[in-house]
Amino acid sequence: MLEKLNEVEKKYEELGELLSNPEVIADQKQFQKHAKAHAALQEIVEVYRKYKKVVSDLDEAKALLKEEGIDKDLREMAEQEIEQLSGEKEKLEEQLKLLLLPKDPNDEKNVIMEIRAGAGGEEAALFAGDLFRMYTRYAEKQGWRTEILSLHETDIGGIKEIAFLVEGHGAYSRLKFESGVHRVQRIPATESGGRIHTSTATVAVLPEAEEVDVEINPNDIRVDVFCSSGPGGQSVNTTQSAVRITHLPTGIVVSCQDEKSQHKNKEKAMKVLRARLLDLAVQEQQGEMASVRKSQIGTGDRSERIRTYNFPQSRVTDHRIGLTLHKLESVLEGELDEIIEALITTDQAEKIKEVE
Repeated sequence: MLEKLNEVEKKYEELGELLSNPEVIADQKQFQKHAKAHAALQEIVEVYRKYKKVVSDLDEAKALLKEEGIDKDLREMAEQEIEQLSGEKEKLEEQLKLLLLPKDPNDEKNVIMEIRAGAGGEEAALFAGDLFRMYTRYAEKQGWRTEILSLHETDIGGIKEIAFLVEGHGAYSRLKFESGVHRVQRIPATESGGRIHTSTATVAVLPEAEEVDVEINPNDIRVDVFCSSGPGGQSVNTTQSAVRITHLPTGIVVSCQDEKSQHKNKEKAMKVLRARLLDLAVQEQQGEMASVRKSQIGTGDRSERIRTYNFPQSRVTDHRIGLTLHKLESVLEGELDEIIEALITTDQAEKIKEVE
């Protein structure tokens, strides 16, 4: 680890010298590139320098303790200092391990979330609606913006399928572990017998892709326009504003009908298509790495059951990390931080094991 940190510090210093080079300053493109790289290394270098200072002070305190004829008061002071500095050293080592972990290039991106009703009929659609509300409440608490991109509702207000944008700093880093099958156990409002039913909904979290991330050849897509329809297939309007885009090489189909303008619907559908294509590329890459990386917390199979929401016991259980909370109501109101923090911490701990 120390060898890596020395290399990082050396690189940081080289970049600092480049930033004061008149030729680099004159070339704004080069200057910005080096400035970005320099800023990215700043935190780790600052922590490493603090760590080196603590190690140096610790060595001095230990050397003082070994001196002959040291008086009692000085010995006690040296022992206290050693205890304090040893604790600091340990904390800084853990911090440095985390800072050395490879960064997920998508962490700072906005996300497109897709929720689909699974097994359970109308009850599954109502649960999908509950999940959508939970994530929008969480986004509000984070100060993020949400925008519905496409929505297919049922006759009684459930959601068959929804795609929505979550826009905010670090949205993907916080929400990426939500992908998978979510299960609900409760007595449905439509059930007169009072029996507990189990229903499911699937959640997909896709980093928002810019045009530079995913290049789509216009010849690879087919665009169909049609009249939009409401719940149960009822007609909403008679103009052909709804858009369906088919990506021919992958067979991915995206449709959007929420806007009155065909142009806006196409724009939203393209946004979802780009995100799905980027996600497909990431999934393929992670599939290749699966044999190397055992941790599948954030990259697991989309068909994996990740969490259960049990209404009779007011319980939420995340099966990947064995976390159970008895506060279902607050979780469904968007209080997700405790679960998200636990998932992030577990993922980081497993990554540290891999690099040690």
